[in-house]
Amino acid sequence: MDITQLNTLTTQVLWAAFILSMLFGAIAQRTHFCTMGAVSDIINMGDWTRMRMWGMAIGVAMIGFYGMAAAGVIDPSKTLYASNRLIWLSALVGGLLFGFGMVLASGCGSKTLVRIGGGNLKSLVVFVVMGVAAFATLKGITAVLRVATVDQVAIDFSNNAALSNWAAGVAGVSPALAGLVLALMLGGGLILWALLGAEFRRFDNLLAGLGIGAVIAGMWWVSGHLGYVAEHPDTLQDAFLATNSGRMEALSFVSPVAYTIDWLMFFSDKSKLLTIGIVSVFGVVAGSTLYSLLSRSFRWEGFRDAEDTANHLAGAVLMGVGGVTAMGCTIGQGLSGVSTLSATSIVAVTAIVAGCVVGLRYQVWRLERSA
Repeated sequence: MDITQLNTLTTQVLWAAFILSMLFGAIAQRTHFCTMGAVSDIINMGDWTRMRMWGMAIGVAMIGFYGMAAAGVIDPSKTLYASNRLIWLSALVGGLLFGFGMVLASGCGSKTLVRIGGGNLKSLVVFVVMGVAAFATLKGITAVLRVATVDQVAIDFSNNAALSNWAAGVAGVSPALAGLVLALMLGGGLILWALLGAEFRRFDNLLAGLGIGAVIAGMWWVSGHLGYVAEHPDTLQDAFLATNSGRMEALSFVSPVAYTIDWLMFFSDKSKLLTIGIVSVFGVVAGSTLYSLLSRSFRWEGFRDAEDTANHLAGAVLMGVGGVTAMGCTIGQGLSGVSTLSATSIVAVTAIVAGCVVGLRYQVWRLERSA
């Protein structure tokens, strides 16, 4: 493959990622797909409908990922989440910070982008602040703190710290086959659980569960198959085109927001190239905006008062710091990471939900105190 062919393929990868992320944004805007909203519905109303959306999406993404792995289409050992280190403390602390922060900021990273597409100016502020905090935690002052503290605590394994690899070792089969069996059991169980809810079996709910899950699986195909080059002409090594990590990636919305701000600020710097993460940020906003305009639901919205502003600013910082520390958000770890059966992702998403519950309880306490 020569440079011209490589550039053409990179363009195809970026367009494919943009289109898939547009679908994500449009579906999320139409169906109100939101992890924080799902937890809030359970706590405040006992309604599990949106959590069933999330469960179905995980199941579909998991089966899609390991179906492709078993078929040899993608290599699960080369994802962003594949590592011999179980960074449980980073996932735990980062997840708690992110979960609490998303309550203060009225939604996670993906919801922030969806809200921007619907005309929410508060989310635009959250976007900028979260991106700056995330970049500082990637390469700046909080990065130094992160590396010197929580990242030092980990459990090292001889192979990838994922349920599929552990099951493969016990059963004596390949990780891809073990992963497929687990995906069919766990993912299939989540899909069945979602469908058992009579109130869930409506078009928008099914669209959210099946559609979002399929988008995540599609992103794994785009990054891990379409964008995979066995021998890059410059390095003569295998490469995943247009990725920030140099590994196979799916959707995530914390670090990519930081990279998007960096790309916008240094646009004239030719070394700053578009990546899957960056175009996904633009794609979600574009998809949400398009649906909002077509459905006539686009509305400008600003901050209510100083306290509302402070809450959103604090939440944005917590999401930026926590999302990078945990290596992902409700989508990056909760869907993309968990679909690979990464142990770190499972710890992170559990911590995110726990942080969200604490944040919601805090909001209730604040309301009662001010009453």
